[in-house]
Amino acid sequence: MRTVARPSRAGIWNRFSASDPGLLRLMAGLRTVGAVALALAVLGVLGADVAQMVPGATTAMVATFAIKEKQRREQARTLALGLPVAVVAMSLGALLSSHVVAGDVCFIALIFVAVYCRRYGDRGTALGLIGFQVYFISLFLGAGPAALPGLYATLVIAFACSAVARFVLVAETPERVLTRLRKAFRARVAQLVSAQTELLDAAPDGVEDALDDVRLHTARLHESAMMIQNRLEEGTSDSASASLLQRRIADAEIAAERLGLLILTARSAESADTLALHLPHAPLPAPGDRLRAQDETTAILHRDLDALRLLVTRPSSAGDGAGMAQLRNRLLGYRDEENLPRAPAAVQDVFRGIGETARAALGLRLALDGPEDESDDSPETTRSREELDAEDVAIVAEVEQDEPHPRGLDRPTTRAAVQVSVGSALAIVGGELLFPQRWYWAVLTCWVVFLNTSSTGEILVKGYRRLLGTVLGVIAGVALAGVVGDHPWTAFALVLLFIFAMYFTAPVSYALQSFFVTAMLGLLYTVLNTYSSAVLVLRIEETALGAACGVIAAALVLPVPTDRRTDELLATVLTRLGDVSGAAVEQLSGGIALDLLDKARDLDAALDDLRSSTKPLTHPITPWRARRQTARYIVALLETCAYHARSLAATAELVPYSGTVAADPRLKLAGSRISHNIEVLVARVEDDAGDGVAETGPSLASMLEPQEPESPRHDRVTGRVLRHLQRLDEGVIGLARPLGVRISTPDKKASPSGAR
Repeated sequence: MRTVARPSRAGIWNRFSASDPGLLRLMAGLRTVGAVALALAVLGVLGADVAQMVPGATTAMVATFAIKEKQRREQARTLALGLPVAVVAMSLGALLSSHVVAGDVCFIALIFVAVYCRRYGDRGTALGLIGFQVYFISLFLGAGPAALPGLYATLVIAFACSAVARFVLVAETPERVLTRLRKAFRARVAQLVSAQTELLDAAPDGVEDALDDVRLHTARLHESAMMIQNRLEEGTSDSASASLLQRRIADAEIAAERLGLLILTARSAESADTLALHLPHAPLPAPGDRLRAQDETTAILHRDLDALRLLVTRPSSAGDGAGMAQLRNRLLGYRDEENLPRAPAAVQDVFRGIGETARAALGLRLALDGPEDESDDSPETTRSREELDAEDVAIVAEVEQDEPHPRGLDRPTTRAAVQVSVGSALAIVGGELLFPQRWYWAVLTCWVVFLNTSSTGEILVKGYRRLLGTVLGVIAGVALAGVVGDHPWTAFALVLLFIFAMYFTAPVSYALQSFFVTAMLGLLYTVLNTYSSAVLVLRIEETALGAACGVIAAALVLPVPTDRRTDELLATVLTRLGDVSGAAVEQLSGGIALDLLDKARDLDAALDDLRSSTKPLTHPITPWRARRQTARYIVALLETCAYHARSLAATAELVPYSGTVAADPRLKLAGSRISHNIEVLVARVEDDAGDGVAETGPSLASMLEPQEPESPRHDRVTGRVLRHLQRLDEGVIGLARPLGVRISTPDKKASPSGAR
């Protein structure tokens, strides 16, 4: 029973850690709850009343969640600076409580400064957030000058409890976070392989559902890879270790994603388009009969996919034994043509894909777990280790280049500061007219809808989600107020639960976060004996008013229309796509060696920004369905192009030191058309009047066919490069159509289908 229970518990934990990579949400929730609970305990022991417990708990919460720096030393400095900022904000709020106009002007000035300080990075953002929230707490309490001495002591206790929770109770280090992120990445690779196995088994009418699952886990794997990328600098001992891990993560991501495409092709009658992995309801290839449910080859594929999943998730320290070595040798053996089973070419490609993914898994195990026992290695495994060792020697450190930054009102933080200040002024006026004693709720909503938003459309969607969460939270608050009654400690216990839920769900759903915030406020009103159904209904009205003021300010004051924002990000993505593909082709052609994986990750980061900015266009409530479909199609095509660009970059980095991958000068010709077409697309996006023409013509593979019959044809590696170039070429041409770029075909004669 113990033997059965242990794997079951381990499987459950793996699924949980994969759903919360690095346990970042869990730790954030526990850290915040720990700070609040400790502050309540200390204040309770000191005999503080409820009027001090509420600001103490709220300040401890703010001081904990506002700090985002990764290094503990930087966190401590920000926390130390946050206390005087909180004292000043509380003093201003209390001293100006009886001066309405001066208090409102001070509040608006504080809001401007708090938003403007975001330009100074995580520390500026944290200090601005602490200043705003503590001033808001003073308004919430209706604090006056006489209460300041007690509130100062409460602030000191709250910040001390936040420090204890952060550095003692729920201590985190960048190395520990990165370790958990790496485990989550492994778990997500295993989940993707499981989804691919289900795709292999899916009935014809279930392919779309199975493919949706593959898309979901592919996106989650990419998310984990990006999270690791963002933590490499702080979580590794030196730049060489960071570059090595970056390389191994990229290899595993590319190999796992390609395996899904190969499985889809093997179960179809024709080659599958990579777009099918990124665009829901994309046209699927016609079903084929190359794989049958009862076929021996299909059974072997099942066995090897299960073995691959085990190879990915099981660390070297778990005591592999001869069984794991045999499993590893068998999978890596598929990299040798002689070990492939007799099957159609598309099915053999799946076995090759398993071999390449196993090689990536081996590299990942070596990078994460260190050296392994090599006594049971097969010749294929030895060859894979030698290739990985050769790559390790050539890894170079990252070289960062400064990029120009906008100035003045073009700077996003300055523009946002002006917008939120104007919106807050409108919210103050409207809130005073609606209900003079609770006007600050409208200001709070106006403030939060501007957080992490860049366009009018994003602000509109965020305001809608906050209003939805607030309405549902009011309903929950009414019900809980009746249950809690006159039991303050029960209310505080539920407040702690809601605080944890608030921070655990924040990255997943803003509506859920707003729900827990509003329900928590209902409990706080109950504790303060100021609860009434009318107060919570007023919160809905104030929330709607604040969201409306935010949208009005964003639309009328230095507006950034969603179309303009998406065009700017689209141009950035296309530019970085051209940088990655051009540099990769240059290196594959024998040019200078560059740090291509960093360029590829810059492309991924830009694509993530674009994906986020198009959410207002793709949201279910948008009335423009044609634009929604176009936006989804463009993003899916860009994701497809980014996958092929990453693959080209990973292959190109092997050229300088690999004995199996050689430079081919002919590839430069094949890449020139792609570079030209990307430049045309960028010009079109940046200038609607651009009249460039995208070129198409013979397939890239046919352009590289030898001129003489006796000339050697390209090898398997060059063939794979050509497949990626061909798909990248097709993806770029596919982008030309929705962007309104004209397409010409200089040579309409022989244009074979090319490498698929």
